[in-house]
Amino acid sequence: MLELYQEVTLTRDVPEEQLKAGDIAVLVDFVPHPNGGDQGCILEVFNAVGETIAVVTVPISAVQALQSDQVLSARSRSRY
Repeated sequence: MLELYQEVTLTRDVPEEQLKAGDIAVLVDFVPHPNGGDQGCILEVFNAVGETIAVVTVPISAVQALQSDQVLSARSRSRY
């Protein structure tokens, strides 16, 4: 179960924000779908030094909780 302020990972790319599946974000809110579809999540995405680089809304199906078998890595956002 996902909770507010939990770190999550994207399960799909968000090209308009230069984000890729596997990028990590903090879940800051849940939002209902205006037409009764999948619930949405508002995510805050940070760079490696802790600065906010994006706030995006994605369907809940586009995120998952971090898992103990995952390894963190760094990539340049400019090389999307």
